[in-house]
Amino acid sequence: MLRHDSNRIDPKRRNVIDHRKKQFASPQYRETDYAHRLNYYTDAPTAEITLEQFEQWAIDRLRVLGELEACSFRNRTPAETALHMKPILDKYLPLDSNTSASSSLHAQRQKDHYSHFILRLAFSMTDDLRRRFTRVETMLFRMRFANDNLAERSAFVASLNLGWCEPISDAERQSLAPELMAMPSKRGSHDQDTWFKVDWERVPDLVEQRRLLLKLGKAYVPEREQSSMVVAEFAARLEKQLELTARALPRLDEDDRLTPILNHLSKNFITPDSAYMSDSAPAGAQPSAANIDQLSQHFPACMKHLHQTLRRDAHLKHYGRLQYTLFLKGIGLSLEECLVFWRSSFSKITDDTFNKEYRYNVRHSYGDVGGDANRRGGGYSPMSCQKILTEHPPGPGEAHGCPYRHFDMENLTTLLASMGVADRAVLQGVKEDKDSQKFHMACNRVFEHLHKAEIKTAKDQGVMTANQLETIVHPNEYYKRSYLLKTLDTQEDVKMEG
Repeated sequence: MLRHDSNRIDPKRRNVIDHRKKQFASPQYRETDYAHRLNYYTDAPTAEITLEQFEQWAIDRLRVLGELEACSFRNRTPAETALHMKPILDKYLPLDSNTSASSSLHAQRQKDHYSHFILRLAFSMTDDLRRRFTRVETMLFRMRFANDNLAERSAFVASLNLGWCEPISDAERQSLAPELMAMPSKRGSHDQDTWFKVDWERVPDLVEQRRLLLKLGKAYVPEREQSSMVVAEFAARLEKQLELTARALPRLDEDDRLTPILNHLSKNFITPDSAYMSDSAPAGAQPSAANIDQLSQHFPACMKHLHQTLRRDAHLKHYGRLQYTLFLKGIGLSLEECLVFWRSSFSKITDDTFNKEYRYNVRHSYGDVGGDANRRGGGYSPMSCQKILTEHPPGPGEAHGCPYRHFDMENLTTLLASMGVADRAVLQGVKEDKDSQKFHMACNRVFEHLHKAEIKTAKDQGVMTANQLETIVHPNEYYKRSYLLKTLDTQEDVKMEG
Protein backbone atom coordinates (compact mmCIF):
# COMPACT_ATOMS: atom_id res chain seq x y z
CA MET A 1 0.00 0.00 0.00
CA LEU A 2 1.33 3.43 -0.97
CA ARG A 3 1.95 5.85 1.84
CA HIS A 4 0.25 9.21 1.34
CA ASP A 5 2.50 12.25 1.65
CA SER A 6 0.59 14.95 3.52
CA ASN A 7 2.81 17.65 1.99
CA ARG A 8 2.01 16.62 -1.55
CA ILE A 9 -0.60 18.70 -3.35
CA ASP A 10 -3.54 16.85 -4.83
CA PRO A 11 -3.09 16.73 -8.64
CA LYS A 12 -6.58 18.11 -9.12
CA ARG A 13 -5.75 21.14 -7.01
CA ARG A 14 -2.41 22.00 -8.63
CA ASN A 15 -2.05 25.43 -10.15
CA VAL A 16 -0.87 24.38 -13.60
CA ILE A 17 -0.21 27.46 -15.73
CA ASP A 18 -0.25 27.08 -19.48
CA HIS A 19 2.92 28.67 -20.86
CA ARG A 20 0.88 30.07 -23.76
CA LYS A 21 -1.25 32.02 -21.31
CA LYS A 22 1.89 33.39 -19.73
CA GLN A 23 3.33 34.23 -23.13
CA PHE A 24 0.40 36.35 -24.25
CA ALA A 25 -0.46 37.75 -20.82
CA SER A 26 -0.26 41.48 -20.29
CA PRO A 27 3.35 42.39 -19.48
CA GLN A 28 4.22 43.99 -16.21
CA TYR A 29 5.35 47.35 -17.51
CA ARG A 30 8.29 48.96 -15.78
CA GLU A 31 9.85 52.21 -16.93
CA THR A 32 13.53 51.71 -17.67
CA ASP A 33 15.85 54.31 -16.26
CA TYR A 34 18.95 54.61 -18.43
CA ALA A 35 21.30 56.15 -15.91
CA HIS A 36 24.42 55.21 -17.87
CA ARG A 37 25.49 55.31 -21.48
CA LEU A 38 26.85 51.77 -21.24
CA ASN A 39 24.54 48.82 -20.73
CA TYR A 40 25.02 45.21 -19.67
CA TYR A 41 21.55 44.39 -21.05
CA THR A 42 20.59 42.49 -17.91
CA ASP A 43 16.89 43.37 -17.85
CA ALA A 44 14.65 42.86 -20.87
CA PRO A 45 12.60 45.88 -22.00
CA THR A 46 8.87 45.84 -21.26
CA ALA A 47 7.48 48.97 -22.91
CA GLU A 48 5.47 48.73 -26.12
CA ILE A 49 6.93 49.60 -29.51
CA THR A 50 5.50 49.32 -33.01
CA LEU A 51 6.39 46.53 -35.43
CA GLU A 52 8.03 49.14 -37.66
CA GLN A 53 10.29 50.21 -34.81
CA PHE A 54 10.94 46.56 -33.95
CA GLU A 55 12.24 45.85 -37.43
CA GLN A 56 13.98 49.14 -38.19
CA TRP A 57 15.87 49.30 -34.91
CA ALA A 58 17.10 45.75 -35.41
CA ILE A 59 18.21 46.47 -38.99
CA ASP A 60 20.12 49.56 -37.87
CA ARG A 61 21.97 47.61 -35.20
CA LEU A 62 22.63 44.79 -37.65
CA ARG A 63 24.32 47.25 -40.00
CA VAL A 64 26.59 48.38 -37.18
CA LEU A 65 27.47 44.83 -36.13
CA GLY A 66 28.05 43.72 -39.71
CA GLU A 67 30.45 46.59 -40.36
CA LEU A 68 32.21 45.96 -37.07
CA GLU A 69 32.73 42.31 -37.97
CA ALA A 70 34.03 43.33 -41.39
CA CYS A 71 36.65 45.49 -39.66
CA SER A 72 37.90 42.46 -37.75
CA PHE A 73 38.04 40.40 -40.95
CA ARG A 74 40.10 43.16 -42.57
CA ASN A 75 42.55 43.06 -39.66
CA ARG A 76 42.07 46.68 -38.67
CA THR A 77 43.58 47.92 -35.44
CA PRO A 78 41.31 49.14 -32.60
CA ALA A 79 42.17 52.74 -33.48
CA GLU A 80 41.39 52.20 -37.17
CA THR A 81 38.17 50.40 -36.28
CA ALA A 82 37.03 53.20 -33.97
CA LEU A 83 37.75 55.81 -36.64
CA HIS A 84 35.91 53.80 -39.30
CA MET A 85 32.92 53.04 -37.07
CA LYS A 86 32.33 56.56 -35.72
CA PRO A 87 30.23 57.89 -38.65
CA ILE A 88 28.36 54.60 -38.89
CA LEU A 89 27.50 54.63 -35.19
CA ASP A 90 26.50 58.29 -35.36
CA LYS A 91 24.13 57.49 -38.20
CA TYR A 92 22.53 54.22 -37.11
CA LEU A 93 23.10 53.84 -33.37
CA PRO A 94 24.08 57.15 -31.73
CA LEU A 95 24.69 57.04 -28.01
CA ASP A 96 25.54 60.34 -26.31
CA SER A 97 27.03 60.70 -22.85
CA ASN A 98 25.26 62.26 -19.88
CA THR A 99 27.39 65.39 -20.16
CA SER A 100 26.09 66.09 -23.66
CA ALA A 101 22.68 67.17 -22.29
CA SER A 102 21.08 65.87 -25.47
CA SER A 103 17.28 65.99 -25.64
CA SER A 104 17.23 62.58 -27.36
CA LEU A 105 19.30 60.84 -24.70
CA HIS A 106 16.49 58.56 -23.52
CA ALA A 107 15.39 57.72 -27.06
CA GLN A 108 18.94 56.80 -28.08
CA ARG A 109 19.44 54.50 -25.13
CA GLN A 110 16.01 52.97 -25.56
CA LYS A 111 16.79 52.12 -29.18
CA ASP A 112 20.13 50.63 -28.15
CA HIS A 113 18.44 48.58 -25.42
CA TYR A 114 15.60 47.27 -27.58
CA SER A 115 17.68 46.58 -30.67
CA HIS A 116 20.08 44.44 -28.64
CA PHE A 117 17.28 42.26 -27.30
CA ILE A 118 15.60 41.97 -30.71
CA LEU A 119 18.81 40.70 -32.27
CA ARG A 120 19.32 38.45 -29.27
CA LEU A 121 16.08 36.73 -30.25
CA ALA A 122 17.16 36.44 -33.87
CA PHE A 123 20.69 35.19 -33.23
CA SER A 124 20.17 32.67 -30.45
CA MET A 125 18.86 30.04 -32.87
CA THR A 126 22.16 28.22 -33.52
CA ASP A 127 25.53 27.84 -31.81
CA ASP A 128 27.28 29.63 -34.67
CA LEU A 129 24.96 32.63 -34.52
CA ARG A 130 25.28 32.82 -30.75
CA ARG A 131 29.08 32.77 -30.91
CA ARG A 132 29.24 35.43 -33.61
CA PHE A 133 26.66 37.64 -31.91
CA THR A 134 28.57 37.43 -28.63
CA ARG A 135 31.83 38.27 -30.39
CA VAL A 136 30.58 41.36 -32.25
CA GLU A 137 28.49 42.65 -29.34
CA THR A 138 31.56 42.33 -27.13
CA MET A 139 33.59 44.25 -29.70
CA LEU A 140 30.95 47.00 -29.71
CA PHE A 141 30.87 47.13 -25.91
CA ARG A 142 34.67 47.25 -25.69
CA MET A 143 34.83 50.13 -28.16
CA ARG A 144 32.14 52.07 -26.30
CA PHE A 145 33.77 51.39 -22.94
CA ALA A 146 37.11 52.70 -24.20
CA ASN A 147 35.53 55.87 -25.57
CA ASP A 148 33.30 56.60 -22.59
CA ASN A 149 33.84 59.49 -20.21
CA LEU A 150 36.08 58.41 -17.31
CA ALA A 151 33.67 59.57 -14.60
CA GLU A 152 30.65 57.96 -16.28
CA ARG A 153 32.59 54.78 -16.89
CA SER A 154 33.58 54.54 -13.23
CA ALA A 155 29.97 55.14 -12.17
CA PHE A 156 28.79 52.41 -14.54
CA VAL A 157 31.31 49.89 -13.21
CA ALA A 158 30.34 50.75 -9.63
CA SER A 159 26.68 50.12 -10.47
CA LEU A 160 27.44 46.58 -11.65
CA ASN A 161 28.25 45.35 -8.13
CA LEU A 162 30.79 42.81 -9.37
CA GLY A 163 31.13 40.67 -6.26
CA TRP A 164 34.10 38.74 -7.63
CA CYS A 165 36.17 41.91 -8.03
CA GLU A 166 37.48 43.35 -4.76
CA PRO A 167 40.12 45.98 -3.98
CA ILE A 168 43.07 44.64 -2.03
CA SER A 169 43.56 45.79 1.55
CA ASP A 170 46.47 47.91 2.72
CA ALA A 171 47.93 44.96 4.63
CA GLU A 172 47.80 42.73 1.57
CA ARG A 173 49.26 45.52 -0.52
CA GLN A 174 52.22 45.81 1.83
CA SER A 175 52.84 42.06 1.81
CA LEU A 176 52.82 42.03 -1.99
CA ALA A 177 54.82 45.23 -2.38
CA PRO A 178 57.96 43.61 -3.91
CA GLU A 179 55.91 41.77 -6.55
CA LEU A 180 53.72 44.79 -7.30
CA MET A 181 56.78 47.01 -7.67
CA ALA A 182 57.97 44.74 -10.49
CA MET A 183 54.84 45.57 -12.50
CA PRO A 184 55.08 48.52 -14.92
CA SER A 185 53.21 51.64 -13.81
CA LYS A 186 51.93 54.39 -16.06
CA ARG A 187 51.67 56.86 -13.20
CA GLY A 188 55.31 56.55 -12.25
CA SER A 189 54.54 55.48 -8.69
CA HIS A 190 52.91 52.26 -7.55
CA ASP A 191 51.61 54.02 -4.45
CA GLN A 192 49.07 55.81 -6.63
CA ASP A 193 47.83 52.65 -8.35
CA THR A 194 44.64 50.89 -7.30
CA TRP A 195 44.71 47.10 -7.49
CA PHE A 196 41.89 44.58 -7.68
CA LYS A 197 41.91 40.89 -6.80
CA VAL A 198 39.99 38.44 -9.00
CA ASP A 199 40.09 34.76 -9.93
CA TRP A 200 42.60 34.35 -12.72
CA GLU A 201 40.08 32.50 -14.94
CA ARG A 202 38.16 35.76 -15.38
CA VAL A 203 41.03 37.60 -17.06
CA PRO A 204 42.70 35.06 -19.39
CA ASP A 205 43.73 37.75 -21.89
CA LEU A 206 45.68 39.62 -19.21
CA VAL A 207 47.29 36.38 -18.03
CA GLU A 208 48.35 35.61 -21.59
CA GLN A 209 49.90 39.06 -22.00
CA ARG A 210 51.47 39.02 -18.50
CA ARG A 211 49.92 42.33 -17.51
CA LEU A 212 49.06 41.33 -13.93
CA LEU A 213 50.42 39.63 -10.84
CA LEU A 214 49.39 35.99 -10.48
CA LYS A 215 49.69 34.35 -7.06
CA LEU A 216 47.90 31.43 -5.41
CA GLY A 217 45.18 31.31 -8.03
CA LYS A 218 44.38 35.00 -7.69
CA ALA A 219 45.09 37.69 -10.26
CA TYR A 220 46.06 41.13 -8.96
CA VAL A 221 44.98 43.55 -11.66
CA PRO A 222 45.84 47.27 -11.82
CA GLU A 223 42.97 49.69 -12.26
CA ARG A 224 44.11 50.64 -15.75
CA GLU A 225 43.36 47.07 -16.88
CA GLN A 226 39.85 47.20 -15.47
CA SER A 227 38.34 47.23 -18.95
CA SER A 228 39.46 43.66 -19.60
CA MET A 229 37.59 42.42 -16.53
CA VAL A 230 34.43 44.34 -17.36
CA VAL A 231 34.44 43.26 -21.01
CA ALA A 232 35.09 39.62 -20.10
CA GLU A 233 32.19 39.70 -17.65
CA PHE A 234 29.95 41.23 -20.34
CA ALA A 235 30.79 38.42 -22.76
CA ALA A 236 30.29 35.70 -20.13
CA ARG A 237 26.89 37.04 -19.10
CA LEU A 238 25.75 37.44 -22.70
CA GLU A 239 26.70 33.84 -23.51
CA LYS A 240 24.56 32.55 -20.63
CA GLN A 241 21.65 34.81 -21.52
CA LEU A 242 21.72 33.68 -25.16
CA GLU A 243 21.48 30.05 -24.06
CA LEU A 244 18.43 30.88 -21.95
CA THR A 245 16.90 32.76 -24.88
CA ALA A 246 17.45 29.76 -27.15
CA ARG A 247 15.43 27.57 -24.78
CA ALA A 248 12.51 29.99 -24.87
CA LEU A 249 12.52 30.43 -28.65
CA PRO A 250 10.04 27.62 -29.46
CA ARG A 251 7.32 29.61 -27.70
CA LEU A 252 7.72 32.38 -30.28
CA ASP A 253 6.76 30.10 -33.16
CA GLU A 254 3.09 30.79 -32.51
CA ASP A 255 3.54 34.53 -33.03
CA ASP A 256 3.33 34.96 -36.79
CA ARG A 257 4.16 38.66 -36.53
CA LEU A 258 7.67 38.33 -35.11
CA THR A 259 8.92 35.01 -36.49
CA PRO A 260 9.27 36.18 -40.14
CA ILE A 261 11.14 39.29 -39.03
CA LEU A 262 13.52 37.31 -36.82
CA ASN A 263 14.17 34.76 -39.57
CA HIS A 264 14.91 37.56 -42.02
CA LEU A 265 17.35 39.19 -39.60
CA SER A 266 19.23 35.96 -38.90
CA LYS A 267 19.58 35.22 -42.62
CA ASN A 268 21.17 38.63 -43.10
CA PHE A 269 23.80 37.76 -40.51
CA ILE A 270 25.17 34.76 -42.38
CA THR A 271 28.82 33.93 -42.09
CA PRO A 272 31.20 35.10 -44.82
CA ASP A 273 31.83 31.41 -45.56
CA SER A 274 28.23 30.58 -46.40
CA ALA A 275 27.96 33.44 -48.89
CA TYR A 276 30.09 31.45 -51.34
CA MET A 277 28.28 28.27 -52.24
CA SER A 278 28.32 26.64 -55.67
CA ASP A 279 25.74 29.05 -57.07
CA SER A 280 28.02 32.04 -56.43
CA ALA A 281 30.39 31.21 -59.30
CA PRO A 282 30.89 34.05 -61.80
CA ALA A 283 28.74 34.02 -64.90
CA GLY A 284 30.46 32.47 -67.89
CA ALA A 285 32.85 30.34 -65.86
CA GLN A 286 32.21 26.65 -66.36
CA PRO A 287 34.76 24.84 -64.22
CA SER A 288 35.36 21.18 -64.88
CA ALA A 289 37.99 18.64 -63.97
CA ALA A 290 39.68 19.31 -67.30
CA ASN A 291 40.10 23.09 -67.00
CA ILE A 292 41.12 23.56 -63.35
CA ASP A 293 44.74 23.99 -64.44
CA GLN A 294 43.69 26.85 -66.71
CA LEU A 295 41.48 28.47 -64.07
CA SER A 296 44.25 28.27 -61.46
CA GLN A 297 45.67 31.54 -62.84
CA HIS A 298 42.81 33.23 -60.96
CA PHE A 299 43.49 31.44 -57.65
CA PRO A 300 44.76 33.28 -54.56
CA ALA A 301 48.12 32.26 -53.12
CA CYS A 302 46.64 29.76 -50.64
CA MET A 303 44.79 27.82 -53.34
CA LYS A 304 47.59 28.24 -55.87
CA HIS A 305 49.97 26.56 -53.44
CA LEU A 306 47.53 23.70 -52.82
CA HIS A 307 47.11 23.21 -56.57
CA GLN A 308 50.85 23.24 -57.22
CA THR A 309 51.48 20.80 -54.37
CA LEU A 310 48.77 18.47 -55.65
CA ARG A 311 50.23 18.49 -59.15
CA ARG A 312 53.75 17.90 -57.81
CA ASP A 313 53.02 15.16 -55.25
CA ALA A 314 49.75 13.73 -56.62
CA HIS A 315 48.48 13.92 -53.04
CA LEU A 316 47.30 16.32 -50.32
CA LYS A 317 46.79 15.63 -46.65
CA HIS A 318 43.37 15.86 -45.01
CA TYR A 319 43.05 19.57 -44.23
CA GLY A 320 44.60 20.49 -47.56
CA ARG A 321 42.04 18.33 -49.38
CA LEU A 322 39.22 19.82 -47.32
CA GLN A 323 40.29 23.43 -47.89
CA TYR A 324 40.80 22.89 -51.62
CA THR A 325 37.62 20.83 -52.12
CA LEU A 326 35.46 23.51 -50.53
CA PHE A 327 37.15 26.19 -52.63
CA LEU A 328 36.47 24.21 -55.82
CA LYS A 329 32.89 23.73 -54.68
CA GLY A 330 32.60 27.49 -54.23
CA ILE A 331 33.86 28.29 -57.74
CA GLY A 332 31.09 26.12 -59.19
CA LEU A 333 32.69 22.70 -59.68
CA SER A 334 29.99 20.04 -59.47
CA LEU A 335 30.29 16.99 -57.24
CA GLU A 336 30.72 14.66 -60.21
CA GLU A 337 33.46 16.79 -61.74
CA CYS A 338 35.12 17.20 -58.35
CA LEU A 339 35.31 13.43 -57.92
CA VAL A 340 36.80 13.12 -61.40
CA PHE A 341 39.32 15.85 -60.57
CA TRP A 342 40.49 14.23 -57.35
CA ARG A 343 40.64 10.76 -58.87
CA SER A 344 42.76 11.95 -61.78
CA SER A 345 44.97 14.02 -59.45
CA PHE A 346 45.66 11.05 -57.16
CA SER A 347 47.38 9.21 -59.97
CA LYS A 348 49.61 7.07 -57.74
CA ILE A 349 46.80 5.07 -56.12
CA THR A 350 44.29 2.55 -57.39
CA ASP A 351 40.58 3.10 -57.92
CA ASP A 352 39.82 0.81 -55.01
CA THR A 353 42.03 2.83 -52.64
CA PHE A 354 40.49 6.11 -53.79
CA ASN A 355 36.94 4.84 -53.33
CA LYS A 356 37.70 3.47 -49.87
CA GLU A 357 39.74 6.36 -48.44
CA TYR A 358 38.85 9.59 -50.25
CA ARG A 359 35.58 9.42 -52.17
CA TYR A 360 33.31 9.66 -49.11
CA ASN A 361 35.01 12.81 -47.79
CA VAL A 362 34.44 14.64 -51.06
CA ARG A 363 30.77 13.63 -51.12
CA HIS A 364 30.40 14.66 -47.48
CA SER A 365 31.81 18.12 -48.22
CA TYR A 366 29.12 18.57 -50.86
CA GLY A 367 26.33 17.34 -48.58
CA ASP A 368 25.69 14.23 -50.67
CA VAL A 369 26.14 11.97 -47.65
CA GLY A 370 26.18 12.38 -43.88
CA GLY A 371 23.54 13.36 -41.37
CA ASP A 372 20.28 15.09 -42.18
CA ALA A 373 21.65 18.50 -41.19
CA ASN A 374 24.65 18.09 -43.50
CA ARG A 375 22.51 17.04 -46.45
CA ARG A 376 19.91 19.76 -45.91
CA GLY A 377 22.61 22.40 -45.59
CA GLY A 378 24.37 21.32 -48.76
CA GLY A 379 27.53 20.27 -46.95
CA TYR A 380 30.29 22.57 -45.77
CA SER A 381 30.79 26.17 -46.86
CA PRO A 382 34.03 27.34 -48.51
CA MET A 383 36.50 28.62 -45.94
CA SER A 384 36.93 32.35 -45.45
CA CYS A 385 40.31 33.99 -44.93
CA GLN A 386 39.52 34.34 -41.24
CA LYS A 387 38.89 30.63 -40.87
CA ILE A 388 42.01 29.67 -42.81
CA LEU A 389 44.10 32.04 -40.69
CA THR A 390 42.82 30.90 -37.31
CA GLU A 391 41.98 27.20 -37.59
CA HIS A 392 44.24 24.16 -38.01
CA PRO A 393 47.68 25.68 -38.66
CA PRO A 394 49.69 23.49 -41.06
CA GLY A 395 52.21 21.02 -39.74
CA PRO A 396 55.12 19.25 -41.46
CA GLY A 397 54.18 17.96 -44.89
CA GLU A 398 50.89 19.87 -44.97
CA ALA A 399 50.07 22.48 -47.62
CA HIS A 400 46.92 24.16 -46.29
CA GLY A 401 46.71 27.47 -44.45
CA CYS A 402 47.59 31.01 -45.52
CA PRO A 403 51.02 31.48 -47.15
CA TYR A 404 51.18 35.10 -46.00
CA ARG A 405 51.00 33.88 -42.41
CA HIS A 406 52.50 30.40 -42.40
CA PHE A 407 55.35 30.79 -44.94
CA ASP A 408 58.70 32.38 -44.26
CA MET A 409 59.56 35.25 -46.57
CA GLU A 410 61.85 33.17 -48.78
CA ASN A 411 59.21 30.55 -49.56
CA LEU A 412 56.55 33.22 -49.93
CA THR A 413 58.70 35.10 -52.46
CA THR A 414 59.15 31.90 -54.47
CA LEU A 415 55.40 31.28 -54.49
CA LEU A 416 54.61 34.86 -55.51
CA ALA A 417 57.20 34.64 -58.29
CA SER A 418 55.34 31.62 -59.69
CA MET A 419 52.20 33.79 -59.71
CA GLY A 420 53.97 36.55 -61.64
CA VAL A 421 54.95 38.91 -58.81
CA ALA A 422 58.53 40.11 -59.19
CA ASP A 423 58.23 43.83 -58.41
CA ARG A 424 60.55 44.72 -55.53
CA ALA A 425 58.23 47.41 -54.17
CA VAL A 426 55.31 44.97 -54.05
CA LEU A 427 57.41 42.30 -52.34
CA GLN A 428 58.64 44.84 -49.80
CA GLY A 429 55.05 45.89 -49.12
CA VAL A 430 54.05 42.24 -48.67
CA LYS A 431 56.92 41.78 -46.20
CA GLU A 432 55.80 44.81 -44.19
CA ASP A 433 52.20 43.59 -44.17
CA LYS A 434 53.34 40.14 -43.07
CA ASP A 435 55.53 41.55 -40.28
CA SER A 436 52.63 43.66 -38.99
CA GLN A 437 50.28 40.64 -39.29
CA LYS A 438 48.06 42.34 -41.87
CA PHE A 439 47.74 39.22 -43.97
CA HIS A 440 44.60 40.39 -45.76
CA MET A 441 46.41 43.52 -46.85
CA ALA A 442 49.29 41.49 -48.28
CA CYS A 443 46.90 39.35 -50.31
CA ASN A 444 45.04 42.39 -51.59
CA ARG A 445 48.32 44.08 -52.46
CA VAL A 446 49.25 41.12 -54.67
CA PHE A 447 45.79 41.08 -56.24
CA GLU A 448 45.93 44.77 -57.12
CA HIS A 449 49.40 44.35 -58.62
CA LEU A 450 48.38 41.38 -60.77
CA HIS A 451 45.19 43.11 -61.95
CA LYS A 452 46.41 46.70 -62.15
CA ALA A 453 45.44 47.27 -65.79
CA GLU A 454 42.10 45.47 -65.50
CA ILE A 455 41.09 47.40 -62.37
CA LYS A 456 41.84 50.68 -64.16
CA THR A 457 39.73 49.59 -67.14
CA ALA A 458 36.88 48.50 -64.89
CA LYS A 459 36.91 51.85 -63.10
CA ASP A 460 37.02 53.79 -66.36
CA GLN A 461 34.10 51.82 -67.76
CA GLY A 462 32.13 51.99 -64.51
CA VAL A 463 31.88 48.21 -64.31
CA MET A 464 32.86 47.98 -60.64
CA THR A 465 31.37 50.04 -57.83
CA ALA A 466 33.09 51.15 -54.65
CA ASN A 467 31.60 48.21 -52.74
CA GLN A 468 33.04 45.77 -55.24
CA LEU A 469 36.52 47.21 -54.68
CA GLU A 470 36.39 46.53 -50.94
CA THR A 471 39.13 44.48 -49.32
CA ILE A 472 38.95 40.81 -50.28
CA VAL A 473 38.33 38.60 -47.25
CA HIS A 474 37.51 35.31 -48.97
CA PRO A 475 39.48 33.12 -51.41
CA ASN A 476 36.39 32.59 -53.55
CA GLU A 477 35.87 36.34 -53.80
CA TYR A 478 39.48 36.63 -54.99
CA TYR A 479 38.81 34.05 -57.71
CA LYS A 480 35.50 35.59 -58.71
CA ARG A 481 36.88 39.10 -58.97
CA SER A 482 40.01 37.93 -60.81
CA TYR A 483 38.01 35.94 -63.34
CA LEU A 484 35.65 38.81 -64.08
CA LEU A 485 38.47 41.32 -64.44
CA LYS A 486 40.54 39.09 -66.71
CA THR A 487 37.55 38.38 -68.95
CA LEU A 488 36.24 41.94 -69.27
CA ASP A 489 36.89 41.99 -73.01
CA THR A 490 34.91 38.80 -73.62
CA GLN A 491 31.87 39.73 -71.56
CA GLU A 492 29.24 42.11 -72.80
CA ASP A 493 27.68 42.65 -69.42
CA VAL A 494 29.67 41.92 -66.32
CA LYS A 495 27.60 41.88 -63.16
CA MET A 496 29.10 41.59 -59.74
CA GLU A 497 27.30 41.45 -56.45
CA GLY A 498 27.89 44.46 -54.22
